Amino acid sequence: MNPSKADSDANTLLATNQGTAVKSHSAVSTTSVQQWSDQRLVTGTDQLIEEVAVALVYNGISHVVMMVTPHELEAFALGFSLSEGILDLPEQLYGLDIHHQTQGIEIAMQISAECFARLKQKRRNMTGRTGCGLCGSESLEQVIRQPEPLKTSPVYRHKAIEVAVRQLEPRQPLQQQTGASHGAALCNNSGDIQMLCEDVGRHNALDKLYGQACGHVELHDASKRADCFVVTSSRASYELVLKSAAMGVGMLVAISAPTGLAVRIAEQANIILIGFARDGRHVVYTHADRVNS
Repeated sequence: MNPSKADSDANTLLATNQGTAVKSHSAVSTTSVQQWSDQRLVTGTDQLIEEVAVALVYNGISHVVMMVTPHELEAFALGFSLSEGILDLPEQLYGLDIHHQTQGIEIAMQISAECFARLKQKRRNMTGRTGCGLCGSESLEQVIRQPEPLKTSPVYRHKAIEVAVRQLEPRQPLQQQTGASHGAALCNNSGDIQMLCEDVGRHNALDKLYGQACGHVELHDASKRADCFVVTSSRASYELVLKSAAMGVGMLVAISAPTGLAVRIAEQANIILIGFARDGRHVVYTHADRVNS
């Protein structure tokens, strides 16, 4: 997506809804269904997770529209801004207002002049370029960002991974209600879940988790997250590794498989990457010497 397309989508969303504020969007809705079971048709209801168009606006400029479950939106906006490099520190977000409208949601943020100038420069560089075709990026180097390697090398135990995996599903109320939500949890070194966020999108869930962690007294500073790790209910894509690196955690545990690019970036970023995590078994893809019995 290039900036002009993002501007068009966001401006269409906002113009359509100008002056039409509505009550808050719900994360879950109920619909009537017919279910075929035991050779007969049964009428009932089902709960559906919602995804809503969310326009992220920085200092009055529409930057991007994301499809997000309308829950924990403040955390999402902060986490996205940090993981995408728009902000360097949570303190650079000066203000945030959420406007629920008919066709979607506007999150209006005030950020520091330095961060805004960098964002505008990035958008100018992206406009009108031809390149790899991903998100309007000018070059392959811009698409595959190389994260700074984790400065510390925390060590974990296989048991901690098992503890986190066992705790994950019972801590996902939206998944239990709808069967359509991804979860991302921040765990301490022993594997106990400290906080968990859910969203229809796996990247969104991790961004929400990042934003929520920044609002926690004991986890606000990145140095205090270094011994923690993230467990996610999804596969491990390279984007999740990049976002985990931005959070400063030492390990990413995924319930499903990693991609090859995710493994290579995790190796470079000094992050342990675990895949196929189930109760009692998992596969270590990077830095196996830092996972002990």
